[in-house]
Amino acid sequence: MNKLQINLLSAICLIGWAAAAQDTNSLKTEIGAAEAQTDVVIVKGFGQTGSIAAGADEVSVRCKETTDIGTGQKIYGLAIEIAGNPFPHDRILVDDDEIDSLLGGINYLIKINYDVTSLPGFEASYATKAGLRVIAGSLRKDGGVQYSLQYGDGPRIPLSAVQISQFYGLVEQARKNLDALKSGK
Repeated sequence: MNKLQINLLSAICLIGWAAAAQDTNSLKTEIGAAEAQTDVVIVKGFGQTGSIAAGADEVSVRCKETTDIGTGQKIYGLAIEIAGNPFPHDRILVDDDEIDSLLGGINYLIKINYDVTSLPGFEASYATKAGLRVIAGSLRKDGGVQYSLQYGDGPRIPLSAVQISQFYGLVEQARKNLDALKSGK
């Protein structure tokens, strides 16, 4: 094989590897892995909990129930969807067993203040398995705390204090909806 053929083959392999690696965040969750199964019938149920407008973006929270028809196994969780003009529609999966931790992280960030560090600025964040980051921070002690959501390496979506509280409320309501679903009520 000549050098050109080897370089061409290497480039093709790298492109294929990069394409396969692009959407692996959903596979980090139990619900994402279940939905990616092949050779089985998968039923994906969902119900809209609510959404908030954040400038040109919209953040919505949905409850999810994924069922493997062959085994009857049901997996519960959330789909947090981000839609907006500058970037494509993103759907971030959150497993049922990480919802309480997500709520705790958001609650901490809502209450955070400058006592968290002796330095003039700070950034604090909570991240889910699939890569959703909830962020609070400020550059100086006399400015207010700023909040945002970010998925992977995507742009940050700024949220006001009211909007981050609304997001917390949507996740909390989704938790209650899933609990009722699992208990058959």
